[in-house]
Amino acid sequence: MIKSPPRAARPTGRRPGPSTTRGQILAAARRRFAVDGFDRTSIRAVAAEAGVDPALVLHYFGSKDGLFSAAVEWPVELTEITRRVLAPGLDGLGERLVRFFLEQWEEERTRHPLTVLVRSAVGHEGAARLLAEFVRYELVGRLAAVSGEPAAELRGGLVASSMIGLALARYVVRLEPLASAPRETVVTAVAPTVQRYLTGDIGTGEAPASTTAEIPFVG
Repeated sequence: MIKSPPRAARPTGRRPGPSTTRGQILAAARRRFAVDGFDRTSIRAVAAEAGVDPALVLHYFGSKDGLFSAAVEWPVELTEITRRVLAPGLDGLGERLVRFFLEQWEEERTRHPLTVLVRSAVGHEGAARLLAEFVRYELVGRLAAVSGEPAAELRGGLVASSMIGLALARYVVRLEPLASAPRETVVTAVAPTVQRYLTGDIGTGEAPASTTAEIPFVG
């Protein structure tokens, strides 16, 4: 009697294909961050949902911060925001922030990912929650850290709302004449409002932040 060929053994260990595994981790991370937020999401929980070892998550993304940025597909280096925008101090921060923000939207390397990110958030609830959590933790959190006052998170939220609204009007909806206005015209018009959100009176009864205060490094 002719014997049937033996069945191939089921593979063990890592799932085949690094790009496939990385994609599975990112998909799991997006679900967890959108549902649980940054603070309550752990590397272990993401790894369990993706069906991989936690060490593999760290191998691909380095840290929870790295995983978060990759999950949101944020194309701008956050350390660059710290170095160019935050580190010089509160004085002139509004102008530096608006100019840096516009530069990222108008640079070919980052313009398309940012547009996809905002469009996805507008049309998809999960993407909106993920973007909101990213803005709360990474952007508002960094802005709040440079102030340290009780109203710091509200100030950061006001700045974020101004920046996101500007992006929607100028680059996504392309509202004229704002869409075609020169960059420096927009900086000159918007920066004073952003600076007021950061250091001026916002109606909370708290004393405005000192523009000469030393800013701690936010890594």
